[in-house]
Amino acid sequence: MKKRLVSAFLCTVLISAMAAGCGNKNTSEQASNNGEENSGGEVTISYACWDSNQAKLLETVADEFEKENPNIKIDIQVNGWDDYWTGLEAAATGGSLPDTFWMHSNNIYYYGSNDQLLDLTDYIEKSDSVDLADYPEGLGQIYNIDGKQYAVPKDYDTIALWYNKTLFDEAKLSYPDETWTWDTLKDAAKKLTKDDGSQYGFCAGLHNQEGYYNFVYQNGGKIITDDKKSGYDDEKTVQGIEEYFSFVKDGLSPEIYDDQARAEAMQNGLCAMGLFGSWNLSGFAETEFMTKNFDCAVLPSANDGTRSTIFNGLGNAISATTEHPDEAWKWVEYLSSKEGQERQAELGTAISAYNGTADKFAEAYPMFNTKCYIDMVDYAQIRPYSNQTSVWEDKAYEILKGAYAGKEDTKAACEKTAKMMNEALGAE
Repeated sequence: MKKRLVSAFLCTVLISAMAAGCGNKNTSEQASNNGEENSGGEVTISYACWDSNQAKLLETVADEFEKENPNIKIDIQVNGWDDYWTGLEAAATGGSLPDTFWMHSNNIYYYGSNDQLLDLTDYIEKSDSVDLADYPEGLGQIYNIDGKQYAVPKDYDTIALWYNKTLFDEAKLSYPDETWTWDTLKDAAKKLTKDDGSQYGFCAGLHNQEGYYNFVYQNGGKIITDDKKSGYDDEKTVQGIEEYFSFVKDGLSPEIYDDQARAEAMQNGLCAMGLFGSWNLSGFAETEFMTKNFDCAVLPSANDGTRSTIFNGLGNAISATTEHPDEAWKWVEYLSSKEGQERQAELGTAISAYNGTADKFAEAYPMFNTKCYIDMVDYAQIRPYSNQTSVWEDKAYEILKGAYAGKEDTKAACEKTAKMMNEALGAE
């Protein structure tokens, strides 16, 4: 059965006139199928996500699931990151959440604490194929609130250093490897940067997870302390951020503020190196320029040898208002089982969260050194989060922009960020 990948659930929460304006004649038809029972006793379970590359691969998983469960049909619905959360919040307010959907550490508390998610604790305890002990420590805990489990780990991701082999060859430089440090990275970036601005050695975009967070933890700093305070005013945190921002200040990186621009800077040859999460693999593998010219390596360590990479994992959640909780759980249970996780890894959707299955993801992309993402898990740092992460995380970008562009002292900007963040954490 061919899945129709549409941006459906955002339209579900709008009035019919606006829904018609979504530009896809199948949208309203699909959106009305959230949990709908079709003729012949079939049940349609909607599954919302934000990554179109993964969604294409998940079609295969859904098709195979449907063959084993002919009474359940899976309707995959896709929206980009920003629209996804806007639509999800509106759907939650209107009581029309998708049956099943991706959940992120930034947003789990908002939905879990407001009774929007189905408590999966009993389902997991009764399951023969889902045991949270089979996932990396910390991933399951992200989606647990007051002892109740509101999502099952879907995958995990780390951050790697991507580099243009062609530009390295032209400059007669050795490729990055596990011996690289901040100094090695900076030295290579200088040699790969052209004075006329046509080429930069490094792409230091203003990004936390795929940027300065990694430098902070490599330097021994923290974004959130153990006692739930901001770590932005910690000296080691400031030093890590200064090191990352220095690539822009030293003219070794352009100023880049959004994800698409970061990817384009690599793909059009503007930047020779950059940091990118493992979720980009499926998209990079479909880009001829990337497969021909690029590879990836573990992140350089701090100069004292300290290693870290930001580690995060998505979860599969079920709406508390789904009309078919058992069928929805059957789908999530399959996605979370060893069989389902291996299949997703083989297809290259993401690094599977189930212990012992991740290597299959690396094998799905033999054109790249994909295993470097898995090798870094041993020293990975869980992405910092709180009950209301997005509140202070988005504001941090705005406060840090001046320092990033070299117009403000980094320490002063970090102190302002810490003040804002502590107020936000205190309000939680």
